Amino acid sequence: MNPSSAEFVELMNVAAGIARNVGDLVFSGRRNGAGKVLTKSSATDMVTQWDTASEHFVVEQLSKMRPHDSIIGEEGGQVQGTTPYTWLIDPIDGTTNFLYNLSGYAISIAACIDADPVAAAVFLPATRELFVAAKGHGSWLGSTRLQVSSCESIETALVATGFSYSASRRDLQGQRIARLLPRVRDIRRLGAAAADLCFVAAGRLDAYFEEGLQAWDLAAGQLIASEAGATLSNFVGETITPSEVLVASPRIHGDLLKLL
Repeated sequence: MNPSSAEFVELMNVAAGIARNVGDLVFSGRRNGAGKVLTKSSATDMVTQWDTASEHFVVEQLSKMRPHDSIIGEEGGQVQGTTPYTWLIDPIDGTTNFLYNLSGYAISIAACIDADPVAAAVFLPATRELFVAAKGHGSWLGSTRLQVSSCESIETALVATGFSYSASRRDLQGQRIARLLPRVRDIRRLGAAAADLCFVAAGRLDAYFEEGLQAWDLAAGQLIASEAGATLSNFVGETITPSEVLVASPRIHGDLLKLL
């Protein structure tokens, strides 16, 4: 099987339909509360019953529509397939936002070949915004093709970031923020990597950096930002990885690298 560009668009549409449907389910459910809440790696790393329900829905739908593909979900959902495609699912990216009934949480779904995302959808249930991309076909919000900002100077850059669940790592990240804050326009901490990456793609943010993500946090937003013209790397200018993420408007990427 040789995956084609046209197939990437088909996969994007699959991801978009499922993301919107499960997002509506999660949003409706949240009206009755976050439900049962458990913790994972630390007291601040939470999972709700809706994370689990969302992932179950996505896995079920993908298994029907793409029965031979592999699937990996944040909450443990896993299917071993026979095609080149692996779907990475973050059923609720920004669980803390969801728990506190803040709007900044997202459903993130990406189809990948090896580590390369080729189709993606990120749906923000509270605002009903659906960001999509297919490799080689651009990224979109509705009928609007996305383009990163034209920011030329870090002094006027609005930069987003996220923080670890580990208290000791947060201490180090706080020291980095203290060095960075006087050099940029301002910093935002919105609470969901997938949304941050989409906002860079849409020009709402000029850059985003974070460390210690997982593959499902990054994959969909990475493609959406890349197809919108962002420059992507790790903190030393090499290939982006979940452990080190810097996504920026091209003209400020190099200066941010120096600061990081």
